[in-house]
Formats: sequence, structure tokens, C-alpha cells
Amino acid sequence: MVDQPINLDAHRGMAAQKATDLRRLRSEVEADQEALRTRQAELEDLLAAAPATDWPEAVEKARYLLGLLAQSLNASDLRRRKLIDRVMADFDHLLDLSTHD
Repeated sequence: MVDQPINLDAHRGMAAQKATDLRRLRSEVEADQEALRTRQAELEDLLAAAPATDWPEAVEKARYLLGLLAQSLNASDLRRRKLIDRVMADFDHLLDLSTHD
């Protein structure tokens, strides 16, 4: 047994402060996510607004879509991740060749 009582008010104060900090942080994260969703929708509207005028523009659209696909893949789907990485490398290689022509 403990001879002196535990001061629960001091612990409640810290717990309450931690809860407040967590609520604020969660609120900030939610606001950031909403802003990101808005910017993402604007980008997608811009990408879909008109057909690509050249290969580099088409590649940028494809990169964006492949990036979305890569984010949605399971961690265990290494074969598709490898394929996406290789396609991205192909884009880099082919765009580099086209700038030298």
C-alpha cells in the first residue's frame, strides 16, 4: 500500500491537455486532407479538360494515373509495383530520347 494518496487532478490536467492537443492536431489534419482533395479535384478537372497536345503532356497524365494506382496497391503486390516503376522509367527514357531528336 502507498502511504500518500495520488493527486489525480494533476494527472487529469495532463490528460485533458493531451486530449486538447490531439483534437487540434486531428482538426488540422482533416483540414489539410480537405484542401488536398480540393486541389486533387482541380488537377483532375484540368487533366480531363482537353486531350493532350503532345507526348510529354500525355505522359504527365499517365504518370498521375499510375501514381494513383500505385497508392491503391497492396504492399504485397510487388509485381504490379515493379511494372509501374518500369513504365515510369520507360517514360523518362523515351522523353529523353525525344528531346535529343
